[in-house]
Amino acid sequence: MGVVALVLIAVFVVLLVMNVPIAVAIALATFFAILAEGVDPSVMVAAKMANGVNSFALLAIPFFILSGHLMGKGGLARRLIDFAATLVGRLPGGLGYVNTLTCMLFGSISGSAAAAVSSVGGFMIPEMNRKGYGNEFNVAVTTTAATTGLLIPPSNIMIVYSVAAGSVSIAAMFMAGFLPGLITGLFIMLVGGIISIVKGYKGEAVDMPKWKPLAATGVIALMIVQITLSQQGIVDFGFWKVTNGVIWFIIWSCVCCACFRTFRRAYFTLLLIVIVIGGILGGIFTATEAAAIAVVYAFLLSVVVYREIKLKDMPQLLLDTGITTAVVMLLIGASSGMSWIMTMANIPQTVSAALLGLSENPIVILLTINLLLMVVGTFMDMTPAVLIFTPIFLPVVMQLGMHPVHFGIMLIANLCIGLYTPPVGTCLFIGCGVGKTTIAKVTATLLPFFGAMIAALMVITYIPATSLWLPVKTKQLKQADVEKAHFMNAPDEDVDNPDDV
Repeated sequence: MGVVALVLIAVFVVLLVMNVPIAVAIALATFFAILAEGVDPSVMVAAKMANGVNSFALLAIPFFILSGHLMGKGGLARRLIDFAATLVGRLPGGLGYVNTLTCMLFGSISGSAAAAVSSVGGFMIPEMNRKGYGNEFNVAVTTTAATTGLLIPPSNIMIVYSVAAGSVSIAAMFMAGFLPGLITGLFIMLVGGIISIVKGYKGEAVDMPKWKPLAATGVIALMIVQITLSQQGIVDFGFWKVTNGVIWFIIWSCVCCACFRTFRRAYFTLLLIVIVIGGILGGIFTATEAAAIAVVYAFLLSVVVYREIKLKDMPQLLLDTGITTAVVMLLIGASSGMSWIMTMANIPQTVSAALLGLSENPIVILLTINLLLMVVGTFMDMTPAVLIFTPIFLPVVMQLGMHPVHFGIMLIANLCIGLYTPPVGTCLFIGCGVGKTTIAKVTATLLPFFGAMIAALMVITYIPATSLWLPVKTKQLKQADVEKAHFMNAPDEDVDNPDDV
């Protein structure tokens, strides 16, 4: 390893140990590494940071952040909780299932795991305490389930990965996250259900006939499958052309709204996901334009329809959005400079040679990468981790034949675990604050859920179809590109890869 690489790593590690903000640590490490390269860092660092944020795709981030703030303050959580209770509330430990499902829905809509913990946990943790559930169990369920929303689109971290990877479609990443997010949520529910049965947590009484929750779950699942598999057919009404999926969505929406009161209350909230993803898949707008549409929709829903947000609250929401956006953009800009100097110092090639020299077995190499990323996730936030380690590990996995979209989902699923592990576990700290407990008390209860997330990560890592099947079915990936992976069984359909942004 050369002098430049040693300077980069040494300065970065020292600054992290000194508790210097991560963006500043990245920028200063890049500065001294470029200086060691013999180039004027004052000009080069500024140029690379400016180029790093000069991307049309990144315009989606402030819009999605603002829509997340609007949804978080707009009274969505209670409506989603009631809807989730209709579906799974009767099961043993029903409130644990309700908590998990609501966090999945809210996290995907708001795009923030921390917001899911505070908004959903702020209601569910005290309610579960009142119903006799253990406080530590309630905090553990909330903090782990909230991270699944980062896998279920729309998700800002997927946009960040797409920019860091260079040529990955945002729409493909969005579609790839659905099944892994659901799988992770189901593993968490499974562990929560076992603990509930062991501890004797009962289901909740739901004010409707017993057949309705089961019917609601079946109808909604059928609706999702029908819409997903009906995207290709076009129906021409003369004045309007729509896909079969849109027609089925309208039909099933009418059925669900007519039969289930809680679905009616949550309908406009859930519709945001349909508008964003449906618009992208239908070619109506790009991912960046979809983010702007999400802001308009969230504003109308929160201010005009639900009236949970007043116009006088908007300046503070805009200020919060600006602060969050500034932090993310500073990280992206600084990481762009670091990625450039890492390439100049041949760090990705060195890491690639080391890992490929460790073993020729893709299973062993991917396990090693996952272990390294889990260690990184315990002390580094998700955004800088994605920006720093994507250019290091992506060349390695691509030599193994792994698709960049599959790697992106694996990377995000892995780093989600770090959100509830100390010392940087943001969701864990928020959850303990809401539950008025300590990390030491929650840790023992958290371990089974940690195991569930590890199991879900292994499924996502070693079964590529979990990430690649839906993008292929929705024409976001080419079948030929997917088949290049040596260790996967690719889907059968040959499709084209449309432009994303």
